[in-house]
Amino acid sequence: MTLPRRGSTPTTSTEGPHRQIDQLAPPELWGRLVAAVFALPEVVEGHSQVSPASSRAVFLTDRQVESSPERSLAPGKRLEPVHLHGVDDTSVHLVLPEDRGRELIDLGWAEPHGYADFGTEFMVYGPRDEDELATVVGIVEESLAFARG
Repeated sequence: MTLPRRGSTPTTSTEGPHRQIDQLAPPELWGRLVAAVFALPEVVEGHSQVSPASSRAVFLTDRQVESSPERSLAPGKRLEPVHLHGVDDTSVHLVLPEDRGRELIDLGWAEPHGYADFGTEFMVYGPRDEDELATVVGIVEESLAFARG
């Protein structure tokens, strides 16, 4: 069960690229988020196919092709269910089932991706502390499971 995120939601951009502007993860915590995500089983880091160069794509080693386009941030290309934005942003773009994404929005953890095509694309805000780090990594794991579908 995901608990509500404390405080107000961060400010995010209204024009591309879709990014988080305030309430960023501290640099050390952001680095730990990156390390934790790439320590997950059967993932590998790569260059995002759809996000600025400072972003890190999360690719699956056990699946390279999407089972359906709504399970990837880069439909029709290599399966990219998640990418982590750089230290100047610290948010995470990922795919989730629509109902789970709406739940995370209601709990204050996420918002719809600014350029969503399928309603499964979301921005999850960067973690501000240890508890939030664990929650965000857990949400990334949910996204990877959804992508494997």
